Amino acid sequence: MPAQRGSVLRHDTRMESLRGKLLIASPAIADPNFRQTVVLLAEHTDEGAMGVILNREGAVTIGEAVPDLAYLADEDDVVHVGGPVSADSVTVLADFSAPDQAALLVDESIGFVPAGAQDDEQIAAAVRRARVFAGHAGWGPGQLESEMDEESWIVEDAREEDVFTADPDSLWSSVLRRKGGEYAVIATMPADPSLN
Repeated sequence: MPAQRGSVLRHDTRMESLRGKLLIASPAIADPNFRQTVVLLAEHTDEGAMGVILNREGAVTIGEAVPDLAYLADEDDVVHVGGPVSADSVTVLADFSAPDQAALLVDESIGFVPAGAQDDEQIAAAVRRARVFAGHAGWGPGQLESEMDEESWIVEDAREEDVFTADPDSLWSSVLRRKGGEYAVIATMPADPSLN
């Protein structure tokens, strides 16, 4: 039915949930907290979104910062920087052999260890591997959608090897190369654009 003169056509601006997807920072992001980051989105609803940055290693080890979590990951593993929100809080992302033990599942077997689970034999038995994060990335209602409209983020399907990459420094460029086309060109950009 054609629109009447003077009427406004409205459409639903809600976006399909991106839970379980990767958000790859586009060159439009200048914020040093997110420049050339890859974020795994753990939750995305009308109330906002939450995730963890996968490619930022911290300066301290699990043994130094959170020795109570050494039962899940090697005490010599670094604590990763999950994002600028609640930087003093720790979350553990794990690959579960028993997904029903996860506090929140991101996909079929990847999820978060319940908060306060310390030396929990049941949790330890249910986890194949884990990564510890300090802080997380968060967006209020409509904020991520606005950033998507501004083309700040590139969306890609997450793979298990992305979540537990052994080479976080090259994750941003490798995921963009995998996406191909114009994204493969973006992958060649230096971390400091003034070097370009």
